[in-house]
Amino acid sequence: MSNKKKLGTRKKLGTRKRSKKWASYEDVARYVISRMSKRFGLSEVEGKQKMKGQISETEWEIDGKGVLDDGEKFLVIECRRYTTSRLSQEATAAIAFRICDLGGAGGITVSPLPMQKGAKKVAEATNITHVELDKNSTKERWVAAIGEALTHGFTENVSIQVTESVTITVRDKEGNVVEERTLNS
Repeated sequence: MSNKKKLGTRKKLGTRKRSKKWASYEDVARYVISRMSKRFGLSEVEGKQKMKGQISETEWEIDGKGVLDDGEKFLVIECRRYTTSRLSQEATAAIAFRICDLGGAGGITVSPLPMQKGAKKVAEATNITHVELDKNSTKERWVAAIGEALTHGFTENVSIQVTESVTITVRDKEGNVVEERTLNS
């Protein structure tokens, strides 16, 4: 096998591994936004989907869609798992156009890093909220920042045993326990 073919194989394998991280990050991002839905005024968070632009009539794939409480308007959710560079002004402007083209009321961007200065200005002007979500977040353990607010979530597995029993408590007029019995089935 030539070196050219070997390199091509490595590149393809690397791309697949990277796409799994991206897909997982997008899934966790939607989960976190869903958990914080009240903060964004959302009634539900939908998954990745394709939508047709109203202006361009082209098809866009979005990472998620947050339906606002009114049930008619929506926010476009876009994830960028950039780990070495911040979300740029150009990238944010591209997201802003996508939102406008789709008829969205605004958007939510999710990235492990804060936005660049120009990107923040574009986001503020176009109703885009930025969520900094740690790149290693999972549905079980995540840390996110929205502006100055830091939020987190974790899941702990616990064991619960349910038993059937009835406790009968007899009290006097003052509320003192006169008699108490527990009946197990």
